[in-house]
Amino acid sequence: MTHRRTGREPEDGSMPRPRLPAPPAWLRWLPLLYVAAVLLLEPATPVDWPVSFVLIAVPLVTAFAHGPVLVGAATVFAVGLEAVLAGTPCCAGRSVGYLWDRHYVASYICTTLVGGLGVIVAAHRIRRERTLADVRYVAEIAQRVLLRPVPHRIGHLRLESLYLSAAAEARIGGDLYEAVPTRFGVRLVIGDVRGKGLLAVETAAALLGAFREAAYDEPELPALAGRVDTSMSRRATQLGGTETSERFVTAVFAEIPADGRLVRIVNCGHPPPVSLRAGEVCELESGRPAPPLNLGMLVEDPFRLEVYPFRPGDQLLLYTDGVTETRDAAGTFYPLLQRLRSWGPLPPRELLARLHDDLLDYSHNGLQDDTAALAVCLHPEEPPAGSPAG
Repeated sequence: MTHRRTGREPEDGSMPRPRLPAPPAWLRWLPLLYVAAVLLLEPATPVDWPVSFVLIAVPLVTAFAHGPVLVGAATVFAVGLEAVLAGTPCCAGRSVGYLWDRHYVASYICTTLVGGLGVIVAAHRIRRERTLADVRYVAEIAQRVLLRPVPHRIGHLRLESLYLSAAAEARIGGDLYEAVPTRFGVRLVIGDVRGKGLLAVETAAALLGAFREAAYDEPELPALAGRVDTSMSRRATQLGGTETSERFVTAVFAEIPADGRLVRIVNCGHPPPVSLRAGEVCELESGRPAPPLNLGMLVEDPFRLEVYPFRPGDQLLLYTDGVTETRDAAGTFYPLLQRLRSWGPLPPRELLARLHDDLLDYSHNGLQDDTAALAVCLHPEEPPAGSPAG
């Protein structure tokens, strides 16, 4: 099961209230199907073998997908139907005297008792579902704080984001992204925390907090990466312990100046970004990538700046390794570049929607890792109002 989160959030920033999960259609219709099966079997069985006794289970079958009121109604219906099948000669071939036979009376009593248990089970199930809905709602709010929606437009840039959680019912994980407009240009980060669980979420939150603070102050992108690396190292030291002190984050920092035309990148052990322009898809490989964050102390002057052209119409795709490490049934890794070339030019929103659907199809809805992606496109400048179109 996956959870998809894109940049298509409500404009007012509101969050929908939690709703109870809807049971599947077959489960909602199961009580009627169960009764229909009993009615089909009853005429085909001998009078001495009353199949109607299995109607005792109707209240519990109803409790799987419906509330206490419907379970109570199903109990009354089941008892009534048992009485009809017990004392209706035209339908079941039994005389009216069977209606008060001790076996049928015991069946009425058992159905009523089971109905009472079904009401309790249904009420308890609904309480648990409401608790789960509230927990998921809180997790959604936490994710909006951790991975707040990126702006759809910053200047001449169009941006879209995608987040896929591989864990059932999960909403947040160790993958992260952010885009902030600064006086140095639009600055982007995408990263993947080593490990899973709450500690990975805390690490991602610490990294994003350091990035959001330093992005406005550091004039050079390598210095920004170094400052975030220092924050990660300090946090690992404060946590203590062998496992936490060795925790690291792979990340890509990118900067697009206000006038566009180029993109600056610092890669810290992360999958290389992909450049998409008309008829061309290529990875922006770094000749000497920096080590992951929290491992920068292992080399001297680790953060190397790479500069690439970024012209109007070009698009930059940043992603985590959950994309390229997605496997099909045969264990083959997802061919990202091949897929991008086959799709042709797509705007950011359609590109990430296509990527989302293709990843799920390729893995047969069996993603093994969280996935995040960030698409940025440089649109041509709009002509001034009243000027003729070029």
